[in-house]
Amino acid sequence: MPSPVPLYKYRALLLSQSFFIKDNAAELRLHAHKYDFDMAFFSEVSQFVAAVEGDTGNGLFVIDLDALHNMQSDMLDSRKTLMLGELLQRLPAGKEYVYLQSSRQGGRYLLQQKLVDCHCLAYAEKPIANDVLVDKLFKLFVQQKRGDLVRLMHLGDMSGMDEACLHKARIELVEHDQAQTLHLRVRELQPDLVLVSDAEFARTESLAWVLKKNIEADPVREIVLLQRQPDAALMQRALANGFDAVLPAGDAGLLCAQLVNRASKIRVSKDLISKDRATGLLNKVGLQQKAQELIRQAAREERLLAYGVIDIDKFKTINDTWGHYFGDIVLKRLAVCLASHLGERDLLSRFGGEEFVLVFWDCTVEEGWARLDAMRRAFGALPFEVRAGDVRRFSFSGGMAAYPACQTENALFLRADAMLYEAKQGGRDRICPAPIARAAA
Repeated sequence: MPSPVPLYKYRALLLSQSFFIKDNAAELRLHAHKYDFDMAFFSEVSQFVAAVEGDTGNGLFVIDLDALHNMQSDMLDSRKTLMLGELLQRLPAGKEYVYLQSSRQGGRYLLQQKLVDCHCLAYAEKPIANDVLVDKLFKLFVQQKRGDLVRLMHLGDMSGMDEACLHKARIELVEHDQAQTLHLRVRELQPDLVLVSDAEFARTESLAWVLKKNIEADPVREIVLLQRQPDAALMQRALANGFDAVLPAGDAGLLCAQLVNRASKIRVSKDLISKDRATGLLNKVGLQQKAQELIRQAAREERLLAYGVIDIDKFKTINDTWGHYFGDIVLKRLAVCLASHLGERDLLSRFGGEEFVLVFWDCTVEEGWARLDAMRRAFGALPFEVRAGDVRRFSFSGGMAAYPACQTENALFLRADAMLYEAKQGGRDRICPAPIARAAA
């Protein structure tokens, strides 16, 4: 019986020179398949453009700028600058592109400026090893997911805030009207950004320090003064009293743009602290923070949580047999597999090594078991070509716990980890505890 044909959710489209494709296509595609995405190669602009236009949202679009030298007959003008200009004009709007360029091209600032101004997702300098290029593309696939929600808490007059603009940028706006209880609300909701009106600051100048001196304060959180009337002395007092920045509150559009930029920087800072660099998932620190917040939300809204801990079976044997590089590929493909089954408010973390943690929002432990077991079967169906013609499949075991039966993130982890141990002892490739009806069957 032939092995099932792997289905790749993601695909990289590469416009390149014929000789580059001929010499590298097979190896690039082989590396891409190890990371669970496919690659398609194009030597004609028209074919590439058609493929980009037909993409359903899971593509990454890569352009080798050296391809321009071989495409003069496909352009209206043979001069280099016009060829590049026409190429950029012909690319479908609303998409972002990855540009590969030579070191000579990379040294031209005006070229970089032109690319960045034309929907550049990223650029890279050649020569670049095939495995390195594929690894970088994989990370771009991970990074292209919608940014995490940034929570913005506002104290004071809300007029002039463009809520629709903030919502579009995935910024949640929370209003609070009592300066004396602001620190309690911040502790409860853990906002990423706190805005304080100049009127409130004038009444209580210690607001920022009260928030920052809490030993559990988020070091990434920014506290910003909104100033409606220019006042240099007030700005200086605010900065001296713990505020991170002062923004003018007069123009709603300008204020929204500034807040969106600050939210983007907050996301980057939080990623550096809370994300695993290899998979792009939450790390242990990020998980603990997000899980504690999710537990608080579940308590407020009277929702259930299902908490799962999984561990790749015999992962040491995988590393010892095929090397740590191959082991990293198994980890990354598992990350992609798990992420494809998540809901909007679920959490996924690479907790450490080959261990992953999942938190399912508004989910019973029985429903969590079913979802995690579906992930187990999906991962078990993935083919891994360990060497030419030698395809293997791997498995993981998992344990489940439930909130509110377990009240804290630590209690949930300990319970689920104990169930993971039972799954390992019971023969691996299973989730414990199995639902009563299924266990009886």
